[in-house]
Amino acid sequence: MCGLTGWVSYSRDLTQQAEPVPAMTETMACRGPDARGIWTSPRAVLGHRRLAVIDLEGGKQPMPVTERDEGLPVITYTGEVYNYRELKEELIGLGHEFRTTSDTEVVLHAYLEWGEEFAERLNGMYAFAIWDPRTEELLLVRDRMGVKPLFYYPTPDGVLFGSEPKAILAHPEAEAVVDAEGLAEIFAILKTPGHAVFRGMHEVVPATVVRFNRQGHSVREYWKLEARPHTDDLDTTVSRIRELLDDIVERQLFADVKVGTLLSGGLDSSVVTALAAKILRKHGVQNPIDAFSIDFKGHKERFQADTLWGDPDIPFAIEVADHIGADHVNHVIVELRNGDILESAVRDHVLRAQDLPVSTGDMEHSLYLLCKALKERVTVALSGEASDEIFAGYTWFHDPEAVAGDTFPWHHPWSKLGGMDTLKEIGLWDRLGLTEYIEKRYVDALGEVPRLEGETGHEARMREISYLNISRWENFLLDRKDRLSMAAGLEVRVPFTDHRLVEYVFNTPWAMKSFDGREKSLLRAATADLLPESVLQRKKASYPSTQDEVYVRALREKVQDLLADGAPVQQIVPREAIQKLLDKPLESYRVRAGLWGVRAVMERLVEFNAWVTEYDVRVEL
Repeated sequence: MCGLTGWVSYSRDLTQQAEPVPAMTETMACRGPDARGIWTSPRAVLGHRRLAVIDLEGGKQPMPVTERDEGLPVITYTGEVYNYRELKEELIGLGHEFRTTSDTEVVLHAYLEWGEEFAERLNGMYAFAIWDPRTEELLLVRDRMGVKPLFYYPTPDGVLFGSEPKAILAHPEAEAVVDAEGLAEIFAILKTPGHAVFRGMHEVVPATVVRFNRQGHSVREYWKLEARPHTDDLDTTVSRIRELLDDIVERQLFADVKVGTLLSGGLDSSVVTALAAKILRKHGVQNPIDAFSIDFKGHKERFQADTLWGDPDIPFAIEVADHIGADHVNHVIVELRNGDILESAVRDHVLRAQDLPVSTGDMEHSLYLLCKALKERVTVALSGEASDEIFAGYTWFHDPEAVAGDTFPWHHPWSKLGGMDTLKEIGLWDRLGLTEYIEKRYVDALGEVPRLEGETGHEARMREISYLNISRWENFLLDRKDRLSMAAGLEVRVPFTDHRLVEYVFNTPWAMKSFDGREKSLLRAATADLLPESVLQRKKASYPSTQDEVYVRALREKVQDLLADGAPVQQIVPREAIQKLLDKPLESYRVRAGLWGVRAVMERLVEFNAWVTEYDVRVEL
């Protein structure tokens, strides 16, 4: 998986001025705990921290074409290319020679053979930088769905780049400044492609190649979702989805380290776990795959159903594991105490992992702790992330009011639960102009939606809803999963983001996606032979969150601290507004009205305060 960083300067000799790069590289230590490497030349310095997954000995980076470093391209790379073995065979046929068995070297040789058009040939999750000394050009490339992060920060004579903003901010020429637009991006709960929140910094947009040279930089889109007629009937569609899932999971199980799965007991993770077990069985693997679930101590006894959680996860996860069989799945339940997610060290790690105060509350802290527990037993884990966006699993796909709304559909249920009211009550909504900001971003996103000629009415609108989820909401969740897993040195793979599956399902008509009047109709039909009926029929449940009053009271104490003189958060929310939140009854803290409810807003303000302090952020409104 790894973490990368680097610096390009066209006016300085970096062999004499590369001092910041080791510090930039060390910020990526959690992403790459196994090895460290720095490559230096007059115009470019590349840094790398490695999490060894494939070719444990030979895949060290940054990697030049030859060990002699003959002025040929050099790569610093993170992620996995799942079709690298097929590409390698093709390149060998074209005369290329390889000294390692890593996918990194295949990507480098693919660039040598096909130039920047090589990106179209890759299947995987990846982000990498290639420096070409022959032309003094830098290429930054990111995977189609944006699973792996990559950022850049243009300077007067070049560029800084890194897997995460913290790598760039470790350079003295990069400033941690956030303005009104950056704040709006944080509090509107958006993930606008290319937006990095910090002023002057940019995120490489998924499925693009960014090229830097002495004249500046350019951006080329190498893939995008397209609207195409769907000609397969229902049975053929279901069969094709299953064929794709079989191939995708099989490819993603390959590694030179131990692989496990995340098993919540929901449909998505259960499908991935069942397929993984079946594929390993087919290949004669004797050891059962480790499948990990998370629970809170006492959660079953305290559980109360609400709009986000209809039932607890663990009984379903146990049923899935039993259904697959103990010989094929080793089910591990990671039980957390509420005190675990309240620890200052855990909260600090989560903040540093994300570089931003964008917070889904205790869910982020528990996800980090789950990944830490996984890392003790596996290095790679497969996850069911992104299935809801592709197969229409969320409630807002099926709520007529959300579908007919004039904003991002996931904002509707939060507004319906009174979530927006909290930000309005404390004045932050109007101060940041969130109504106008969200409207602008929504209009921009709609302008990107691929249209099918002749498609109108509800089918056309559901194509819009699908695109918004894939291009915006999914990226928000993928970024969270990547940052928190990599902070624990764990590589999480996401089979449902394979672009072949995304393309196929995106172009399946809505009437077929919901042919039985339920969410995820196609996925359930394609995997009905794998799972117990109870899981196939289970309604969507969110990632587990604590309902313990101990956590709620501790959160209130943290908000109380925000009243102290000089607290950074008072730059955007005055003391009297914070006091209004504290005056609300304790019961209002328990209700999670999406990500804008009282509890969620309090958590975000606490995180914002810590972020400004930790990152020495200058807020300019």
